[in-house]
Order: sequence, then structure tokens, then C-alpha cells
Amino acid sequence: MSTDGEAHRGPLAGVRVVEMAGIGPAPMAAMLLADLGASVMRIDRRQSIDLGIKRPLRFNPLLRNRSIIGIDLKQAGATDLVLDLVASSDALIEGFRPGVMERLGLGPDVALARNPRLAYGRITGWGQTGPLAQSAGHDLNYIALTGAIAALGREGAPPTVPMSLIGDFGGGALYVAFGLLAAIISARATGKGQVVDAAMAEGALSLQSTFIGLFGAGLWSTQRGTNMTDGGSHFYQVYQCADDQWVSVAAIEERFYLELLEKMGIDPASIGPYNDRANWPRGKAVLAARFREKTRQEWCLLLEGTDACFAPVLDWDEAARHPHFRARQSLCTVEGVLQPNVAPRFSDAEMQPIAPPAEINAENTARAVEAWLGADALERYRAQGVLG
Repeated sequence: MSTDGEAHRGPLAGVRVVEMAGIGPAPMAAMLLADLGASVMRIDRRQSIDLGIKRPLRFNPLLRNRSIIGIDLKQAGATDLVLDLVASSDALIEGFRPGVMERLGLGPDVALARNPRLAYGRITGWGQTGPLAQSAGHDLNYIALTGAIAALGREGAPPTVPMSLIGDFGGGALYVAFGLLAAIISARATGKGQVVDAAMAEGALSLQSTFIGLFGAGLWSTQRGTNMTDGGSHFYQVYQCADDQWVSVAAIEERFYLELLEKMGIDPASIGPYNDRANWPRGKAVLAARFREKTRQEWCLLLEGTDACFAPVLDWDEAARHPHFRARQSLCTVEGVLQPNVAPRFSDAEMQPIAPPAEINAENTARAVEAWLGADALERYRAQGVLG
């Protein structure tokens, strides 16, 4: 990714975003915007926080594609520096507990007074208001309250604890990024900025809209693992092969289901009408026994690329080698680190190569400040000791 002094490419070229360093959804939202060409300035501490996960910086793709400055926000003059950056920005992202930015002198009132067109993005678990607003938590807590955890898992088994995809990244990062882009569009039309209050719990609820609707219509059971697409049916399921590897089938539509059975050599009459729930246990047993007769690769040769709605269950190393992802370059390697490539894609926007995360050091801080604010501002903040 080019430095801030150079022309950015991508659909968000020309958009400037200030990111207050955090973990989880805030840096991912910043990565999504930066990947698409926005110029993102990450304001971090001078020393990184120890979260108990030791890894070299280059192994954190969420921090790619942006400039970084390391400052102490409690030091005199640091707030002025941030507000100078805000003054020339389109958006700000912060993921602190409600009230923290206000105590730092960087709350929405102050920031919007400095830049009335600013889209001020706030990402929290519970939201800026409500009885739980000040309560600590993480992804699992936020989505547990929404019904998502209760719906995940096999019938008769405890709720399944998923990776932090639903709350942090799906309900959090994607929604605050989406909200910020909407607020930027609004500000360009009206000249008025606003606060985007993105709660991970509410984003997780939004992601469940289809299923909550089905539940309301009496078409989805709260007994997990008994519904069509949660592991209850035999045609939306994972199965183990002869080599103990796994495959998936998702043949919801009848024509796809019949093609699956035909290619597997199974008589539909041996199972019965596929949309009759009473036949699902028998269907599972029939398909499970059949899949056990061949290796995963043998099933891939027979079913992959057909309309049987089939795919092997791969790990990340295998996914990186899969011909489809290789053809589309869906994953890439940056300084020896495997990571997802920029998504989504655009038909009329030239994208930039991915740059690895920048180290927090005096050189990178000086370069970033000068690119955004100019040499005079750099020397002024150096003289004040804000930049060390």
C-alpha cells in the first residue's frame, strides 16, 4: 500500500480514516476500508498490549495497509494532535468502553466541533446506552444474549462455542464499516457528520434476521440441530469419508438433492420424500454409510463442480492450495504470511498490493504525521514532546 503522501488506488481512494487502536472488530473494520483504498491512520500506544497471544506483527493481517503513530494519549498535546488528524478526515473508528473517548477529550462533541462532516464510528459489545453498556464482555457474551449460541450445535448436545466470527467480525466490524460508509455518503450530501453506534450484539441480531423470521412463522425450532440448515436434515450436513476426512452437502433444492443421490448411486425411494422430517434420520444413516465407502478425494472427483451442492471440508492450508482459490488468488502471501486477499472485488477499480503491518517506531510515526499534517506540524509536536 502506498504511503499517505502518494496516490491511493481503489474505490475508497481519497477517503481518510483515523483509527484508535483496539482489538477485534475496530481493526478489522479499518482493514476493510484500507484494503479498498482508504487512507487509514492508526493511533496506537507506544508499546503494544500483551493479550497473552505472542506472535510477530506480520502475522496480524488486521493491521495491514495503513500508517501508524505511537503516542501517549494522556500526554499534554496528544489530544491536539489527534484532533488535527480528525480535522482532515472523513471518519474515525474507536472501540473503547462508552465514556473513554470523552475522558480523553476526544468524544463526539469535541471531534464533530472540529470537523462537522466527520463520521464518528463507535463499536462496542452492548452499544453506547442501555443497562449493559458499561459491562465488560467479549464476542461469546454478546452473541449469547442474542439467541445465536442457543441455536448452534447438535441435537441433545450443549451449545457450540464458535470462533469470534458472529459478534466481533460479522456483527461488529462489518456493521461499523457499513455504517461509516453510509455516514460518509450522508455527510457529502448534507455537510453534516454524525455518530455511528455499532453494537456487536445488535449486529449479531441483524445477521439472524432470516432465522428469527422463520421462528416467528413457526418454521424454525429452538431445539438446535433439528432444523433444515442447522444439522437436522440429511441433505444439509457433513459426512466422514473412508479416510476419516470430511465433506459437506447442502442440496436444499429438490433437483440438486436428486442429482446428489443419483451420482452417489442412492435410490431416493430408500429414504423417502426428502422434505419429510420423519425421513431425515434414515437419510443421515444412508448417506453416512455411503460416504464411508470412498475417500474424500474420490468423492471430490465424483461430485465437486457438479450441481450436487458438494464441497470438501478443508483446513486453511488445504484451502490455500485448492484450485478454485488459486485461480482467483483468494488468498495471498505477504512477507511469507498466508492471508485472505482483498474482498470484495470491483470491476472498475485498480487495487493496490497489500502492505504488511507497520511497526510502532519513531520513523514510521514521523513519516505518518508529516504525510497527513505537513513538516511544520511534525516539528511542532516533536518540540512539545508528543512524538517522543
